[in-house]
Amino acid sequence: MRILLVEDDRDVAAFVVRGLREAGHVVEHVDNGRDGLFMAASETFDAMILDRMLPGGIDGLKILETLRGQKNSVPVLILSAMAEVDDRVKGLKAGSDDYLTKPFAFSELLARVEALNRRGKAEGPLTKLAVEDLELDLLSRQVKRAGQRIDLQPREFRLLEYLMRHAGQVVTRTMLLEGVWDYHFDPQTNVIDVHVSRLRQKVDKPFPTGLIHTVRNAGYMLRAEQP
Repeated sequence: MRILLVEDDRDVAAFVVRGLREAGHVVEHVDNGRDGLFMAASETFDAMILDRMLPGGIDGLKILETLRGQKNSVPVLILSAMAEVDDRVKGLKAGSDDYLTKPFAFSELLARVEALNRRGKAEGPLTKLAVEDLELDLLSRQVKRAGQRIDLQPREFRLLEYLMRHAGQVVTRTMLLEGVWDYHFDPQTNVIDVHVSRLRQKVDKPFPTGLIHTVRNAGYMLRAEQP
């Protein structure tokens, strides 16, 4: 499995990472909420282990609520020292699949994470994305809005898919360069602006409501209403 661990306690993180890798899993670790949300939203994981209290201005519950709001169904296990019944209930209601309190036995953590992965596979992979009346089919590579088919070039399709996977979230130029163009540097061109403009001509212009919005000095956001 490929597992994302979002945990700010260095000792706990080192213990969990070592144990999971010894069990044959691939582990990515971040120690704050902002990076945790970015990683979970932009990459594919089989499971996620998430602390509730995190630095970075975004706590575990906020990460969960954002992911579920984006229809991201990655199985999530909350690992937290917040052990009261009310704390566990809040975690489950926010969208977690399981809740384990600290201190914990690693064998139980491993068993729970592997059980989550089995459950997630039974549900099958995500094949369609939808925001308002805009629909994107990942299998047929078709895009429709209000029932009308929209023909996109391959790069336009990737750009729209990325925006839809991050619907309601500000998507920066750096995120688009890495996620759509596979650039890990700024080419110092207007390639993003050109492709966003072309995408708007097809996705927004023929319809009464715009979905792709420019967020000044930040990037772009796909949502139903102007933020």
